[in-house]
Amino acid sequence: MLDRFLLRLIQPAVRLLARPLARAGVDANTLTWSGFAMGMLAASLITQQAYGTALLAMAASRLCDALDGAVARQTQATDLGGFLDITLDFVFYASIPLAFALADPPRNALAAALVLAAFVGTASSFLAFAALAAKRGLHNLNYPDKSFYFLGGLTEGTETLVFFAAACLWPNHFALLAYGFAFLCALTLATRVVWGVRAFSQPVPQTHGHTPHDR
Repeated sequence: MLDRFLLRLIQPAVRLLARPLARAGVDANTLTWSGFAMGMLAASLITQQAYGTALLAMAASRLCDALDGAVARQTQATDLGGFLDITLDFVFYASIPLAFALADPPRNALAAALVLAAFVGTASSFLAFAALAAKRGLHNLNYPDKSFYFLGGLTEGTETLVFFAAACLWPNHFALLAYGFAFLCALTLATRVVWGVRAFSQPVPQTHGHTPHDR
C-alpha cells in the first residue's frame, strides 16, 4: 500500500547514490547478491537474539535492494537482474519469520508458521498475476520501473519491513505482531483474488488463428 509513495519519496536520493556506483562499474547483480547476504546475516543474528544488530544488517540489505535497480537503470537492466531481485527478496522475507521461530520456538513458532503461510498466499497471488499480466500485455503505471507487473496490496514491501523492524525492536511481542500482520496479508490475498477475477474473466483475444491456453 505504501510502496509507491515511499518510492517516489526516496527515488531522488537513491538515484544520487547509484550514480557513482554505476560510474565505478559496480554491477547491479553484485548489489543484489550483497543485499541478500546482508539479509541472511540479519536472519542469523535474529536466531542469536542479537536484534539490534540484525536490524542494522536488515537496513543495509534493503539499501542494496534499492540501489541495484537504480544502478541497473543507469547501466543496463536485464531479465536476469529482475529474476534475481524478486527471487532473493522472497527468500529474505521468508527467512526473517523463520529466524524468530528459531530464536524462541515455544513463544514464536506458531506465529511464524502463520506468517510464512500468509507469505505463500501473497507471493503466489503476486507472481500468478504478474505472469498472466505479461501474457496479456498489461502494465502497472504506478511501478513503471519494475521488470514485471507489480501488483500492489495492503501488505507490500514497506509494510513487511515495518513489521520486521517492529519485531526487532520489541522481540517479546513478535507473536502478537505476527498474528496482526498475517491477518493483513489475508486481506491482501483476498483483494488480489478479486482483482484477478476482474482482470482475467475475459478470454485472451485470439491471434493468428490460435487459441491461447489458460494454464
